[in-house]
Amino acid sequence: MLKKIFTGLLLLLALLIVAALAAYLYYWRPALAPVNPPAATAFSPQVVERGRILAGMGNCAACHTATGGADYAGGHGLATPFGTIYATNITPDTQTGIGRWSLAAFQRAMREGVGRDGAHLYPVFPYTHFSLVSETDLTALYAYFMTRPPVYAVAPANTVPFPLNLRPLQAGWKLLFFKPATFQLDPAQGLDWNRGRYLAEGLAHCAACHTPRNALGAEIAASSYLGASIDRWYAPALTSANTAPLPWTQDELYAFLRTGATALHGVAAGPMSAVVHEGMGASPDSDIRALSVYFAGVSGAAGRKVDADAVIEAGIARSQRVSLVDNDRGASLYVAACASCHSNSDGRPVALRPELSLNSAVSAPDPANLIQVILHGISKDAAMPGVLMPGFAASLTDNDVAQLAAYLRRSRSRSHQPAWTNLEGAVARARAAARAAPGAAK
Repeated sequence: MLKKIFTGLLLLLALLIVAALAAYLYYWRPALAPVNPPAATAFSPQVVERGRILAGMGNCAACHTATGGADYAGGHGLATPFGTIYATNITPDTQTGIGRWSLAAFQRAMREGVGRDGAHLYPVFPYTHFSLVSETDLTALYAYFMTRPPVYAVAPANTVPFPLNLRPLQAGWKLLFFKPATFQLDPAQGLDWNRGRYLAEGLAHCAACHTPRNALGAEIAASSYLGASIDRWYAPALTSANTAPLPWTQDELYAFLRTGATALHGVAAGPMSAVVHEGMGASPDSDIRALSVYFAGVSGAAGRKVDADAVIEAGIARSQRVSLVDNDRGASLYVAACASCHSNSDGRPVALRPELSLNSAVSAPDPANLIQVILHGISKDAAMPGVLMPGFAASLTDNDVAQLAAYLRRSRSRSHQPAWTNLEGAVARARAAARAAPGAAK
């Protein structure tokens, strides 16, 4: 019996080795010859400017700029279940950046996830989405990055352990989860919808945050846009599974993506704040409109009939009533720390001081966003003009934050939303993660 088991294991191992070798040979790519950095004058100002706007839509700076570091010089750590992967330098430095990369090498990296030297890139770099980007847009991005100031900066070593750090293994991952494709227009949809889909599923790579992943780090295709935990925050569902009391209509989506705030849903915070204010801020209104058209379709907002006035009136009434009669610790904390800004006694929600009965963070299935905002607030540098919320990390204990969050959940969210569990543990983990973050005070 043992001999049969041993033989079976050897056979399985041999099959795995053969499969890995076949995948590597299938995805093998040669190194591309280095080039002399093109002169900045080789690119027209119009193409460079288009590249700047596209780089914002792709939120490239968020990953490729370390806290306190030079723009696009890399070094930002991306925490994954397999270890921390540090983003590379994409300035035109010839030693540590992409200064010796040709346009062909740049396009191959974006579309196939292969470096100039032929090494496979880790899929934290979302080439699975960038493969949809047009040649024209990739050329503009190349022009933009090649005209940035070159910065000599070596990224820290990744902490992915052996054997997962072997680049050839990424070929096997690609064989399982990567299907290169070009963007195809849907003739049944309008121009705005198609433009929105091109941006959302390509350069903006929205699903990279808003879609849950499997054990190997690949997006679960059957769960596209159903929401996921990301970098100690929660990226909510963008489909009809979204739990917000009011639907994300085209107008609400446009207001949120253009300004970072909407009276009926809340304020962009955390990573999404950077997407809106630092990334999409330079994008033309037409692209923001296109994204809102597309995601309104994804969410099915047009088919969801809700009496918004009734929901708003009931939510505000419930907020005021419960605040007065529920005298537990969470209610007391709300009155002391929150009510002066978030009370809408005149019955009109205000975008800059959200009505919490409508707020997406309170109705979400994951408390991460509410906990983060209670602990760390929203700084004036991370939000739209006029938004400033202080953080309470120094003045509230873990138990205080947990009780406040639990109170808001039961008094502000709709009755069918279940209570969050182990809130105090979630608060403790959020604090620990913030202390461990680069640049945090120790």
